[in-house]
Amino acid sequence: MLLIRCPYCEEERPELEFRNAGEAHIARPADLAAESDEDFAQFFFVRSNPKGIIFERWRHLHGCARFFNAARDTVTDKFIVTYKAGEPKPELIQAANDGGPAAWANRPPAELNAKPRVPRRRRPPGGETR
Repeated sequence: MLLIRCPYCEEERPELEFRNAGEAHIARPADLAAESDEDFAQFFFVRSNPKGIIFERWRHLHGCARFFNAARDTVTDKFIVTYKAGEPKPELIQAANDGGPAAWANRPPAELNAKPRVPRRRRPPGGETR
């Protein structure tokens, strides 16, 4: 079972106590009524959905019932850090470049299926093996 750390309760709890509330750090337009239909649709419906690290809002529904933000790797489903709502987005350069599965998946397509070259061991003269 996936354990998620609530930054308000300061403990890890089972994922069943939480609900995802979408992408975090979305800037709301100042005058929503003045937005065109296309701009409103872009703001309201379109999200980034990257492969790798994403910042999300979560709610501890069956606990303190508060919203908080989390950085999660969408490839491994690992929560990297959770932090209180209203706090700035943390810098995750080290976590993003740790060489894990997400870093591998974000390589160019030509490199994904390339097999690493392993030097072959040469046999001694006469074909004998040790």
